[in-house]
Amino acid sequence: MTGIPLVSPDWLALREPEDAAARSRDLALTAAAKIPDGPVIVHDLGSGTGSMMRWLAPLLPGPQTWILHDWNPDLIESAIGRMRPRDGNSAAISVLARPGNLADLRASDLEGASLVTASALLDVLTSHETHTIVDACVDASCPALLTLSVTGRVRLSPRDHLDAAFEEAFNAHQLRLADNRRQLGPYGAPIARGLFTQAGWEVRQTATEWLLDHSRHRLLLDWFCGWVDAAVEQDPRLGAEAARFRRLRMSQIRRGELAARIRHVDLLAWPRG
Repeated sequence: MTGIPLVSPDWLALREPEDAAARSRDLALTAAAKIPDGPVIVHDLGSGTGSMMRWLAPLLPGPQTWILHDWNPDLIESAIGRMRPRDGNSAAISVLARPGNLADLRASDLEGASLVTASALLDVLTSHETHTIVDACVDASCPALLTLSVTGRVRLSPRDHLDAAFEEAFNAHQLRLADNRRQLGPYGAPIARGLFTQAGWEVRQTATEWLLDHSRHRLLLDWFCGWVDAAVEQDPRLGAEAARFRRLRMSQIRRGELAARIRHVDLLAWPRG
């Protein structure tokens, strides 16, 4: 998975509060109810700086051990070095690092796991990587809570006639071939759901979203700039209109008038019976 663009710790820190607000607490509590009594071992895939661990650990029973998987060892080190959350019984948790390529994940890597988690991961995986991860979960008979996968749907308010063109171009950018990898983008969650269903697993899905407005000014600004840049990179024909569109939206952001709903989906999959 070396072709995945590196994500900055600053961006992860900026989005963490909104991620925490957006994830489905109901699915998390359902996942907690499926964990058997005894020590809890959670494998967090694409863990980054540990935001999923900080959000979910207090909702799960203990004692807990989190095993953080990421292709960027610097991000895992950052997660381990930060103040750790406590479990649902207010006890300290243990954290282990496992840097490496998720495309090599096997059921043996998940031996003894109580739960597999991921956040904002499915859309940056390829089809092969998604099959590999689902197969590992199924073979290990380990439930999976996979949150905040993009759907490709964005709604800006107030609307502009160019919104749909930029949304379409951004979604195409997510599906582009880069470094010999073709990410799944908005198809990531539906494909994962289909693979779990094909394996005979139960799957629950919940719509989630970021709601960005003047109260999330910095995140809205950074998200919007990245969204437009990616759209123009994908479709240079938008360049002529992009300057006007960007000026309009940036002015609205400065005045606190722009709001954006960025739609995601959370999945919980577990074996039947």
